[in-house]
Amino acid sequence: MKNFNSINEILDFAINAEQEAVDFYNQLAVNSKTSDMQQVFTQFAQEEIGHKARLIKIKNEGSYQLKQEQVADLKIADYLVSIMPTPGISYQDALVLAMKKEKAAFKLYFELSKRAQDTEMKNVFLSLAQEESKHKLRFEIEYDEFVLREN
Repeated sequence: MKNFNSINEILDFAINAEQEAVDFYNQLAVNSKTSDMQQVFTQFAQEEIGHKARLIKIKNEGSYQLKQEQVADLKIADYLVSIMPTPGISYQDALVLAMKKEKAAFKLYFELSKRAQDTEMKNVFLSLAQEESKHKLRFEIEYDEFVLREN
């Protein structure tokens, strides 16, 4: 696992991860079967752009606020089989893919927080982990409302 020597390295890493998420959701939008699916994933990509912009602002201003929040975990992603992205992916499979991606990002940032060299680095990682947890929750709620309730 990568070792970070400064807050700026952490933020650069996180900014790059947010860009990868933007690209991921934009690709899901392009491969969507319906305009509704395309719209949902385009919206998620826009949210990731907002997260990236917030991280860039934190980096440029040199300060951030860590708001401790409890984020619910529906644990839906824990019970679903991993999906590979394919052209024409179903909405259900795209949501599973997104949940798994956000869960992996949460685990990464949480693990990095445990390895952090100082309190400031630890808090940045915990803040990023919390944000990823919120993303996963949104996908779990979407899955619950549009997949599980239909079955």
